[in-house]
Amino acid sequence: MNGWRSVKLVLLIAVIAAINITLFSPGLLGLDIQGGDALQTAFGVTVLVVSGLVLLYGSYVLLFKAPVTKPVRKITTREDYIEALHDYRHHKALKKDIALALDQLDRIEKKKHTLFGVLSQRFEENELSYKKFHGVIMEVEKLFYLNIRGILNKLSVFDASDFSRMGAPHGSQPFSNRLVQERSDLYTEYLSFVTGYLGVNEEILLKLDKLLLEISLLGSTDYRDVDEMPCMQEIDALIKQTKLYKQ
Repeated sequence: MNGWRSVKLVLLIAVIAAINITLFSPGLLGLDIQGGDALQTAFGVTVLVVSGLVLLYGSYVLLFKAPVTKPVRKITTREDYIEALHDYRHHKALKKDIALALDQLDRIEKKKHTLFGVLSQRFEENELSYKKFHGVIMEVEKLFYLNIRGILNKLSVFDASDFSRMGAPHGSQPFSNRLVQERSDLYTEYLSFVTGYLGVNEEILLKLDKLLLEISLLGSTDYRDVDEMPCMQEIDALIKQTKLYKQ
């Protein structure tokens, strides 16, 4: 069971315990299934039975039932991306990469809000400069999430048993050294794509930091148009390069 499911199971137990404590504690609702009337006894027994069934079913789902993984093509929201990445957090070979991807998702959201806040202070939303900055930021965010999608596409090629086998020592696998090595090389190649996507996203985050700095210095510079700003040109080149690569 991965950490995410462990948290859900602990929360389920805590909620059920809290409900029962509230219902049966003498200092709270004080429901009595022994000395109370028939209706109170029946209600109390029903609560206990339902609590037990919910706990059993929830434990089964979280401990034994395989999670339903949403296909990558149906992932659309930020929450979808976070949930999909969480499915790979417990794999030892991916732990650091997934942690970095989740951290990048958190950082780009904060940077985007900071940039929009600064823009709102410097420009009116109907100004051309505001629209240009806003459009570039949204394009960069789109590129960022395309890279996260690329990571998930690469990881979806392997299932949990593949990751376990790749992490096992070569001598413990009942195949020839050549076959094990070729499979390991292929696995490593896929992981290198993941690292590459993370690197591009880190570059995107850096460029957004540069853009924020350049916007804050607008009053002390003399650009005739925001498109002349170095960071805007760098971001535009990155977007065009990626579009060209994906064609």
